[in-house]
Amino acid sequence: MDNLGQLPLRARVYWLMVVAGGITLAATSLFGWHPQAAEIWRLAIYVAAGVLSSGFKVNLPGLLCTLSMNYVFIIAGLLDLHLQGGLVIGLCSVIGQVFLRAKLKPKWEQALFNIAAISFPVAAANAMVQLQLPHSIDRIGIVPVVGASIAYFCVNTSILACIIGLTSKKAPRRVWQESYLWTAPQYLVGGLIAGSFHFLIGVLGWMGLLCTVPVIYLVYKSYSVYLARVDEQQKHIGEMAALHLRTIETLALAIDAKDDTTAAHVRRVQIYAKEVGKELGISESEMRALEAAALLHDIGKLAVPEYIISKPGKLTSDEFEKMKIHPVVGAEILERVHFPYPVVPIVRSHHEKYDGTGYPDGLAGDDIPIGARILSVVDCLDALSSDRQYRRALPLDEAMEMVSAEAGKSFDPRIVSCLEKRYKDLQVKVRLESGDTSKIGSNVRVERGASPGTGLAASFAPLPRVENLGRHFRMAISDARMEFQTLVEITNDLGSSLSLSETLALLAVRLDKTIHHDTVVIYIRQGNELIPSFVKGESFRLFSSLRIPVGQGISGWVAENDRVIVNGNPAVEAGYLNDPRKVTPLRSAIAVPLRGREQVIGVLALYHLSGEAFTADHRRILVNISPKVGLVIENSLHFQNAKTAAEEDELTGLLNSKSLFHQMHDQVAACAKRGGAMSVIVMDLDGFKRANDEHGHLAGNRVLANVAAGLRRICRSSDLVARMGGDEFVMVLPEPGEYVELALAKINELGARAAEMSGCLSPITISAGVARYPHDAIDAESLLEKADERMYENKRAGKRMRARTEAMAS
Repeated sequence: MDNLGQLPLRARVYWLMVVAGGITLAATSLFGWHPQAAEIWRLAIYVAAGVLSSGFKVNLPGLLCTLSMNYVFIIAGLLDLHLQGGLVIGLCSVIGQVFLRAKLKPKWEQALFNIAAISFPVAAANAMVQLQLPHSIDRIGIVPVVGASIAYFCVNTSILACIIGLTSKKAPRRVWQESYLWTAPQYLVGGLIAGSFHFLIGVLGWMGLLCTVPVIYLVYKSYSVYLARVDEQQKHIGEMAALHLRTIETLALAIDAKDDTTAAHVRRVQIYAKEVGKELGISESEMRALEAAALLHDIGKLAVPEYIISKPGKLTSDEFEKMKIHPVVGAEILERVHFPYPVVPIVRSHHEKYDGTGYPDGLAGDDIPIGARILSVVDCLDALSSDRQYRRALPLDEAMEMVSAEAGKSFDPRIVSCLEKRYKDLQVKVRLESGDTSKIGSNVRVERGASPGTGLAASFAPLPRVENLGRHFRMAISDARMEFQTLVEITNDLGSSLSLSETLALLAVRLDKTIHHDTVVIYIRQGNELIPSFVKGESFRLFSSLRIPVGQGISGWVAENDRVIVNGNPAVEAGYLNDPRKVTPLRSAIAVPLRGREQVIGVLALYHLSGEAFTADHRRILVNISPKVGLVIENSLHFQNAKTAAEEDELTGLLNSKSLFHQMHDQVAACAKRGGAMSVIVMDLDGFKRANDEHGHLAGNRVLANVAAGLRRICRSSDLVARMGGDEFVMVLPEPGEYVELALAKINELGARAAEMSGCLSPITISAGVARYPHDAIDAESLLEKADERMYENKRAGKRMRARTEAMAS
């Protein structure tokens, strides 16, 4: 028993009532009692025997209380000396029990309570002794003895159970049932010994005491051995329970390691929960379950990817859906532990709400286990008053106000009221006891729960529920780990690439390991169209040929609206919707927008041969990687455009001279390696300067652009065409064969046509010279010089021919 001033108010009131009532009862019973001389001698013998037998006491397992054999002589004294004698024997015996062979010096409050309280069981036993039954019913007087033993047992143990229960905030009835009820047989045996002792004294005189003492000692000894074994077994059970709890705490540390911001959170929650549970007087089994559940309630977060747990902001709806699986997965894990108390229902239901709007099962009111109701309240209070990724800790009073506002909605009002009375005291206790806890270094769909406590971040259109709650928790944990690893790998891989083709190929490889699909297409936005820049899988040719207008089909809609589509129909992709020859066996699609810094620059689309193949987990993964992918693709496009600008002539879009020289060197090296041939054609526009002077530079630029377009049409896919500068162009023809002559014939027609298309009246022709590898030269510079020389020869020859023609005409 604590100091009287430290006891709860109810315990103090009870203590005062028992002490005052016991003293009053003893005083009124003994007042005016004048025992005769013979009674005084018998009383002295009973008192001496009672005090000596008080040393024969055993410690009750689990209680700081003792049970002695003195009650045998108390009942015997009642039979011989009536109430007054029994009270004197009882008072003296209790004093002996309190002070004789005491391992700990008793506090005055405890000693006074025990001495005063003995008056009540003695009075109750005396009432049964005075019970007179007809001789025909009870010839030997056994009923009063048995009745006295039972009355003494019931009253004595009830008084003790009440003070223990009120002091420790446990239900007195439960204390009595667990700690005293099983001692009833000893009291009954002691009462029979007392009756036998009274009978032997009547027959043998005080010599009967010598016959009784060995029996009492034998009962004491056998009972002390029995209780010693019980105590040893309970210690072993306690050690195993402590080991069990330490194992649970270690597991809780492993869970805690996934979330650095909640260090020691579970330990604090456990302390809060235990104290509230004591205040509410829950059963021992419920208390043990609550202790374990407080440590393990977040074990299901092993199946939630770390980037969601540690997200420094509000969760999207998809991320919250993933977070909501942790009570279910946690319950599945703990079911395999086979706790001897109901831990699993608490873990599963600790996010249920009192009004039935919680998850995962939508339980309401008292249908929610009491442990889960306690855990949800204290968990919320600690979370609000602790630093989290998305906000700083709130002051304790403000956090309590927010919890109180949810009474009757999210939380049980009775539990909230209990916490309101003690939250400040409990906060001090938490700080003292929690200390510094060292940290060690799934596709489940839950339908319940509208939003997390912090609200949801802006997200996408809701997705039909297609996932299965029955998936094994190990798969859920494995999926979470793989998902996080994939996001890390994609981030690292894409961040090291500037090549657009390499970027898209790496992305496709990583996605193939994470989300099962049959086709992947990455569209890049060019103006108002989506152009497939990477295609892999089923219907490759079909998707490669698409040109999807923004706003049409699945991908066009995603690009225009900057939103996700899940399990759309691939057949509606614009471009082959109305073409019966273009049919795809693909049956479902998921498409996410790829945003650059200012706008959507493309669309990532996955297609599957099965219908409804994609889930919320797939959407969440793609939504989380799409910002990174979009920025990387945008950077790759900028790099590609810059590279292209450095290699192309700005006016015509042909290769510039610098790029031509690099590529010609590569072509020459390739021809030398394989023993091939190549031809170089150098061209110059005759009459271009006059046309430019007469019609202006804009018209001249149109002539150059039209000539360039004509040269591109003449070229094969393997040929090169470049603008050297001014009105000079170059064509490089690998493995020319007879194509050179055909190309020259087409070139001769280009000048007049280009001038006509540009609106120039001045005649324009093209002079060309050809050099062949290896016949004319074996390096790029020499080939260009030779072709240029022959071009000027042809230009001069053409001028002479035109001059003779004009002379003859004149």
